[in-house]
Amino acid sequence: MENEIRVGRVPARHEVEGEALLVVDDLRTSFAVAAGSVKAVDGVSFELYRGHTMGVVGESGSGKTVLSRSVMGLNTSANATTTGSVLYAGDQMIGKSSKEKKILWGAEMAMVFQDPMTSLNPVVTIGRQLTEHVRYHLDMGKKEANEVAVALLQSVHIPEAEKRLDNYPHQMSGGMRQRVCIAIALACGPRMLFADEPTTALDVTVQHQILNLLAEQQRDRAMAMILVTHDLGVVAGRTDDIMVMYAGKAVEKAPTGELFAHLRHPYTQGLLWSIPKVTQAKHTRLNAIPGRPPNLIDPPSGCKFAPRCAYAQDICRVEEPTLRSIDTPDHVFACHFPVGTPEGEEAFARNVASDYPPALAAVGKLRASEEVVG
Repeated sequence: MENEIRVGRVPARHEVEGEALLVVDDLRTSFAVAAGSVKAVDGVSFELYRGHTMGVVGESGSGKTVLSRSVMGLNTSANATTTGSVLYAGDQMIGKSSKEKKILWGAEMAMVFQDPMTSLNPVVTIGRQLTEHVRYHLDMGKKEANEVAVALLQSVHIPEAEKRLDNYPHQMSGGMRQRVCIAIALACGPRMLFADEPTTALDVTVQHQILNLLAEQQRDRAMAMILVTHDLGVVAGRTDDIMVMYAGKAVEKAPTGELFAHLRHPYTQGLLWSIPKVTQAKHTRLNAIPGRPPNLIDPPSGCKFAPRCAYAQDICRVEEPTLRSIDTPDHVFACHFPVGTPEGEEAFARNVASDYPPALAAVGKLRASEEVVG
């Protein structure tokens, strides 16, 4: 493939027996601000089975993090409103009190936050941050909790684990802090893990180590995991399914191998094109998606991606597409003129002929990709 991405896992949803661990239906989260209501998550639905990993991909502001926090019930500010249904192991999360959710947080579901420096308390030792919710959920004494903390640090490959208990976050590197965050999230053996951009601001080598560590822990513990990222390359070989989000909505969902083999949404195509390629010359300009994400307080009518889309036609600007499939039932997308179809090719050709800027930009990306492959 032109994108040079290795798809390493095979979707196994149909091989899993029993009910889904997590069932999300028509989830919506909005925030009331002075200018109006920000629809951060707008009608998202999906299922996730234990032992499976789903990648949630999209640009900054697409709703990925708010989706994860909404599922866990972490959007507790007074201006936040969440509706829809979130069934975790058959138990409805929407409407639970803070006390009820606190029982589940850490013990049943946990999150690895994006920035370890802000998610860790800078004035509390690593040992205390590791042991406090272990003692709360598992009713352990201080000595036993410390032993568990050392074992957790060892499990995430932190050297001299016992000495690290007395360290403060600023005494550790970024990669080490992220490992500590993973250890804290896994401390009580949750069945559901959210990893929110876990490799942000880390160098490439450490990113690889962190992603391998998450995959190892997920496999050993048979956890369900949602991996949130902006990079399709990160989820290519590490997920069973992928959901692409744009403007708070799911615009494409498919098993990982199917999505990379037959992607349908122009936005997914744009994300794929934007990945740097090792075969490109130094200082090559990145293939960014033209334009900017829409204003979620007053979004455009029709398809929210239409102003940036190389395939957009008049109908796209007035009628919002719904999720549908063509040949594969579990590959759905929201597009009137999907990539790789006759109607999509005709729409793209019309836009190129009329010098439509997003289409001309796409032509340049196609030529650049062909040169790299050639």
